[in-house]
Amino acid sequence: MDRTTEEKSNVVEELLRENGGWAVIDGGLATELESNGADIRDALWSSKCLFTCPELIRKVHLDYLEAGASILITASYQATIQGFLSRGFSQEDSEALLRKSVELAVEARDLYLKKCPQKRQILIAASVGSYGAYLADGSEYSGDYGEYVTLETLKEFHRRRLQVLVEAGPDLIAFETIPNKIETQAYVELLEECNIDTPAWFAFSSKDGVNIVSGDSLVECGSIADSCHNCVAIGINCTPPRFIHDLIISMTKITKKPILIYPNSGESYDPEKKEWVKSAGGSAEDFAPFVNIWHEAGASLIGGCCRTSPDTVRAISRALKGGA
Repeated sequence: MDRTTEEKSNVVEELLRENGGWAVIDGGLATELESNGADIRDALWSSKCLFTCPELIRKVHLDYLEAGASILITASYQATIQGFLSRGFSQEDSEALLRKSVELAVEARDLYLKKCPQKRQILIAASVGSYGAYLADGSEYSGDYGEYVTLETLKEFHRRRLQVLVEAGPDLIAFETIPNKIETQAYVELLEECNIDTPAWFAFSSKDGVNIVSGDSLVECGSIADSCHNCVAIGINCTPPRFIHDLIISMTKITKKPILIYPNSGESYDPEKKEWVKSAGGSAEDFAPFVNIWHEAGASLIGGCCRTSPDTVRAISRALKGGA
């Protein structure tokens, strides 16, 4: 889909207008891949499926569209050139796998629209996970990369990956689970340095409902993102549902752009056991009663993150349509 720079910058606003002021983001990818038989116990996590079972990625994307999602997030969260190189892939093949993540989402969209009697706008958001996601040591949930990781380190790590994803032609870039201020700044500077005109959203994660996981100020990090020319939405992901309302209120004080939220199930991730652990508070099943409260508080793009499913997305869609 060829768009001018101005048209690209308006894709989120167009989607919101079409839907009456809200839109549904998809849910957890890894959860559903596992439910469909994929083995993702690997440092590459769900991106392993790009070369082991790409057809399952396409199927899960389709499942989310059928559940009511209008935005598909690609299977590139943990897909990095460095990660693929470490598994023996060439530079060329590593870049091809990144492109494939976008292609699979586009294929799912095309398949869905062919059989959908009522055409609707569907956006593809190319996921960019944090440096910590590549490390696969739990630091994506703490933002602690150590003293030797600098702004330049992060920019060089993400640079070619970002360029390849953009070249694949997504509607958006989704910077997800951003854990600290320095990576926020790295993304903003890279977009400018690489002359990228694709719109982007910035989604931070929090474990206390006040700051992002590193302890850096949400207000400060959000303001950095808000100043970015490419930024078309700002919000929160991979955060327990019980914190979402207060975080939305905080975001409304720093941006006039659409606010997005896609919480996790309320569980916490144990990086040593490589598994999710139940914790007190809301769960994915509890989303529906709060969706309209979150929307009224200021969130216009709502979905689910880790451990949520098409059933979660179906409940979100039904709630926003007034059927909860």
